[in-house]
Amino acid sequence: MHFLSAVLETYIAEHSENEPELLAKLTRETHLKVVRPRMITGHFQGRVLSMLSKLVQPKRILEIGTYTGYSALCLAEGMHPEGELHTIEVNEELYDLQQRYFGESAFHSQIVQHIGNALEIIPTLEGPFDLIFIDAHKMEYDAYFEKTMEKVRPGSIILSDNVLWSGKVVEEVESTDYTTQALMTYNTKLKEDPRVETVLLPIRDGLTLSRVL
Repeated sequence: MHFLSAVLETYIAEHSENEPELLAKLTRETHLKVVRPRMITGHFQGRVLSMLSKLVQPKRILEIGTYTGYSALCLAEGMHPEGELHTIEVNEELYDLQQRYFGESAFHSQIVQHIGNALEIIPTLEGPFDLIFIDAHKMEYDAYFEKTMEKVRPGSIILSDNVLWSGKVVEEVESTDYTTQALMTYNTKLKEDPRVETVLLPIRDGLTLSRVL
């Protein structure tokens, strides 16, 4: 499902901040060399993540789902000068590509890469985190959320990506479509959870912003 026409999406991108050169280069390489390149955050959503991070000015950022590192670099743009960003990716084959682009950025000494199961890694990390971005295995969103809630403070921001799931969340769901069912349950949970206040933004494939109370 396309939420906006291609013409409108182009107009929006053209009237938002330009994509940094390093990220444009990463986009090209991802599309040339990596499986499922559509998973990359991309220009417009990347500028949204950058802006949100700049508004929060987080000292500690946690990202669950690095992929090729695009979103991590966007979030790092708003990080406190003495801040640190931890990013977790289960696919070890992407590590070298991530590391190369992190190394070319101004944040090379502030980004810490983790390879493995996020549910096992999160408990080992020192909190609290000021900004968290969840963008990994959709069936595990609820588990990620609960683990991160142990690592936050009042005022921390939790972002959850792909929560509209190409519009499937408002369509008739097949009994075997466990991913869509999990996301629908997760969206309802965020709306009703008294620990956070939440707004679901219709940005790309859906981006939920939850503020810890």
